[in-house]
Amino acid sequence: MSSPSLFDELQSQHCDIQPEEGLPRLQRTYQCRCGNAIFFRNSFCLNCHSALGYEPYLGKVIPIDPGSEPETWTVGVQIEGAAALYWRCANVKTAAACNWLIPLSGVDNPQPFCKCCRLNRTIPDLSIPENKSLWASIEMAKRRVISALIALRLPTESRVTEDPQRGLAFDLLRSVDSSHRVLTGHDDGLITLNIEEADDAKREQIRKRMREPYRTLVGHLRHEVGHYYWDRLIDGTQNLNAYRELFGDERADYEQALKKNYEQGPQPNWRSLYVSSYASVHPWEDWAETWAHYMHMLDTLSTASSVGLRADSVELSVDPFTSAALYQDGVDKECFLSLLNSWVKLTAVLNELSRSMGQPDFYPFALPYATVAKLHFIHSVIRGDHS
Repeated sequence: MSSPSLFDELQSQHCDIQPEEGLPRLQRTYQCRCGNAIFFRNSFCLNCHSALGYEPYLGKVIPIDPGSEPETWTVGVQIEGAAALYWRCANVKTAAACNWLIPLSGVDNPQPFCKCCRLNRTIPDLSIPENKSLWASIEMAKRRVISALIALRLPTESRVTEDPQRGLAFDLLRSVDSSHRVLTGHDDGLITLNIEEADDAKREQIRKRMREPYRTLVGHLRHEVGHYYWDRLIDGTQNLNAYRELFGDERADYEQALKKNYEQGPQPNWRSLYVSSYASVHPWEDWAETWAHYMHMLDTLSTASSVGLRADSVELSVDPFTSAALYQDGVDKECFLSLLNSWVKLTAVLNELSRSMGQPDFYPFALPYATVAKLHFIHSVIRGDHS
């Protein structure tokens, strides 16, 4: 089954483009056959109790009915492009509570795990009761991240079962003791995540100690995945020279850059050049941070659009970015500019709503002109050939 592109709607290049026309086709709210609202994480409808599953290639949560063969399921309503028969991911019955479907039509040897769960190389020790809830939180965040990558038609083959050389995999680990700390990071397609990041109290302690304005599981995963796509989309490709012009030369000593950052702090002028202080550490980190923010923008705007929120209906005056801020060799300039300015307006409103509830800002970042060009470069690279 072919994957629909998140950018199928990036057709118009007119100045009067509406925000929805530049958005990825990625829903986060859906409708059950009974008419009840259902959401990305749901496995059954609270109203009619229909079983539900997420179809990753359609990007939809859909009602399903038992099939004629054991453990098989059929689509409960007519949906164009849906497979005739599915399995539910084997993790539907574990603490991960995965609601993803596995298409069986035209597949000779279907795997028991879905497109997202088969990326796991190592899962936490589930004999430790606390690990079950931590793993559940991580998998929920990971499904949100991976679903967007699939819809973008980015390579998401499993390093474990599909592409041992260039695939993606996750080790979800927990530190045994203070002398053997698990460090979150990326290494040649393998992403390691310390599952203690799923403990809200511990993650907040780390955020305060590191003086970070934002630290979430989704943010971690988007950042580390960004490193993987630097390997796939930039390193050794025709994009490398343009990357170095915008982000800097990644051949600079990484360990020395980290050491300098931890000893002396970020560059004094980082706010005028980078999306975050950590982005100023090294060109690799600048790419990963900017990639994460691009994904924040796409997913949040898509969610807002799917529930009927439009930035152009917000009565708020903000200074819009112009084409002068963009990566001049980039593509889809009008569409990207529309997305970007919708994002600026939407986050301004959401920040005010968060303050009304006494909460930290929803999006505690400012986008300098240099970062806007980098975001547009990432947008342009994603629109290219991923083979």
